[in-house]
Amino acid sequence: MKSEFEHIPLVKNDSKKRFEIEVNGHFAFIDYREMGSQIILVHTEAEPELAGTGAAAAVVEKTLCYIEENIKKLLPLCPYVFAYIKKHPEWKRIVDDRFEGYSKL
Repeated sequence: MKSEFEHIPLVKNDSKKRFEIEVNGHFAFIDYREMGSQIILVHTEAEPELAGTGAAAAVVEKTLCYIEENIKKLLPLCPYVFAYIKKHPEWKRIVDDRFEGYSKL
C-alpha cells in the first residue's frame, strides 16, 4: 500500500454494506456480505477522481487486515480482490478453503 493511504482509516459502513476509505472527499470501497464467520467481497470500486492513485488496492489491503483481525474467513468473489490475492499469495491464509476458486489462488 502506498504510504499516503496508511493513515486513512477503514470504515465498515454497515448501512451501505461496504468497507470504505475516504480520500479528499472521494471514496474507494468494497461491497460485502456477511454470513456467520464468512465475509464475501463482491465488488471493488474507486470513484473516478481516485483512478490510478492506488486507493482501490489500499481499501483491499485494509479490508483483508480487518477480516484477519476479526477472525473471519474470506470468499473473494470480486475479481479485483481475487487478482489482488493472486498477486499477494500471503493473503490466501484468510480465504475459506471451501471457496470454489481456492485452488486457483
